Amino acid sequence: MISFQQDTIEQRWRMLAPHVQAFGPDNDEALPAVVLFHGCAGVRPHIEFYARKVAEMGLRAYVVDSYAARGWNPAWATTFVCAGAGFWGRERAGDVLAAAYGVRQMDNVDETRIALAGWSHGSWSIMDLMTMPLARPGEAGLLDPSPHHLEGVKSLFLAYPYGGVGALSRNRGWVRGPETLAIVCEKDHITGQADALRVLEAPRHCDTKVQLWIAPGTHAFDAPGHEGFPSPMRYDPDLASESLRRFERFIDRTLVGHAPPRAKTRAGVQAAEA
Repeated sequence: MISFQQDTIEQRWRMLAPHVQAFGPDNDEALPAVVLFHGCAGVRPHIEFYARKVAEMGLRAYVVDSYAARGWNPAWATTFVCAGAGFWGRERAGDVLAAAYGVRQMDNVDETRIALAGWSHGSWSIMDLMTMPLARPGEAGLLDPSPHHLEGVKSLFLAYPYGGVGALSRNRGWVRGPETLAIVCEKDHITGQADALRVLEAPRHCDTKVQLWIAPGTHAFDAPGHEGFPSPMRYDPDLASESLRRFERFIDRTLVGHAPPRAKTRAGVQAAEA
C-alpha cells in the first residue's frame, strides 16, 4: 500500500481544483451545491448524468477527478486502486475534505447547503471521513484537518459503498451525521449485502437518518459500458433511471426542501423512498 500524502488542506485543494468539472447555472447567485466523487474506475459518464441532473435542478455540481489531479494514467489507476493495492478510502478522505473546503469558499455557492455524493470507492472515502474526528494532524492524510470544513454539509448520497477490508466504518462509528441516502446492490460482487449493511450501521452511532434502497442489480448498475466484457457488472437502464430519480428527490429535499418522503413506487424498491 502506498504511503499517505501529507499536505495542508489548501495545498490539497490547489492540487484538485484544476481537475474539478463544474455544472450549473451561468450566474453569480450563491446556490446549494453537490460535490461528486467517482469510483475506482475513475470519472465515467454516469457521474456526469447525476451532475447534469443537479444543474437541471438549478443547483451547482462539482465532479472531482482524484486521478487526474495526481497525474495518474486512468488505466493504471483503475488497475492499481480497484485491486486495493493503494489509495484506500482513508487517504482519499482528504480529497473529500479539501473539496468541501474549496467549494465552500466559492462566492456562487451557498456554504450552508452542500451535499457529498460518492460511488463505490468515492462512497468509501466519504464514509471513512465521517469516522474521523479531524482533531489532529495526519487524519485524512492532511496536516491541518478540521471538522469546520464540513459544517455546511447537509446530506450524503452513497451509491454501492465499498464495505470490505480497510473500510473504517466496519469497526468505527461515525462522529458526524449528515442525512444519508445509501444504495446497496443485491448482486454486488465487490461488497456483498452483509458487508454493505454492516458499514451502514456506523452512521447510527450519531443518530444519523439513513434511507436505504436495496436495488435488485449488480455493482455499478447505473454505469453504461460493461456490455460485451467478461464482468459480473451489468448496466440496468431501469434501475439507473430509478437511482437518478431518487437522487434528485433526495437532493431537492435535503438542500432545497421541496420534496417530502414518498412511499415505494415499484417492485424491487425495498426501503424508504428518497
